[in-house]
Amino acid sequence: MSVSAADIKKLREMTGAGIKKCKEALVANDGNIDQAAKTLREQLKVKIDKRAGRDAKEGIVKVYSHPGERLGVLVELNCETDFVARNDAFLQLAQDVALQVASMAPRYVSIEDVPEADLAEEREILTKQAMEEGKPEEIAQKMVVGRMRKFYEEYCLLEMPFVKDDKVKVKQMLDDARAQLGENIVIRRFVRYDLGEDI
Repeated sequence: MSVSAADIKKLREMTGAGIKKCKEALVANDGNIDQAAKTLREQLKVKIDKRAGRDAKEGIVKVYSHPGERLGVLVELNCETDFVARNDAFLQLAQDVALQVASMAPRYVSIEDVPEADLAEEREILTKQAMEEGKPEEIAQKMVVGRMRKFYEEYCLLEMPFVKDDKVKVKQMLDDARAQLGENIVIRRFVRYDLGEDI
C-alpha cells in the first residue's frame, strides 16, 4: 500500500516520529492516521520504559525569574549526557518546566513524592465531604478516587496540564522529549520563591 506525503507529514506533526517510522506505521494500519498514531505511541512507550532505568546524572539547573522579579524558580532537569544537556530542545524543556512551576506552584514532582501522611489527610477530608453530601459509603469512596485525581493534577507537577497547552500533561512533554532526544530525562527537583511568602 502506498501512503501520501501529506498523511506522513500529518502523522509526523501529531507524533514527532521520523518519516520512515510514520510511513511504516501508516502502511501497517492501512493508511488510518489515528491507528498509526496509536501504534507509534505504543512503540514510544516501550522505548521510554527501557530508558527509564538508565542513570540521568547530567543536565542543568534552570533559573527562572518571572517578570517583575517578585517570583523565582530553580529547576533541576537531568539527562544522561552533557551533549543532550546543551541541546536546544532540552533547554526549551527546562524553560517550560520552570514556567510551569512559576505559574502553577506545584508541591511535588510526582505522585510518588507525596508523603503518605499528606495522602491520608487528603483522603480523610474528601471522604468526610462526600459523606456530608449524604452519599452512600461505596459512592463516597468512588468520589474520593475521582477527587484524588484532581488533587494530583493540582499539586503534582507531572500530572498537571501544561500551561501553554492544557491538552498535554507535563509528563507527556517529558515523554516527548525523551523520544526526541533519545535519553532518559528526569525532573529531579524544584524550588519556587515568591517574594513576601510566609517562610
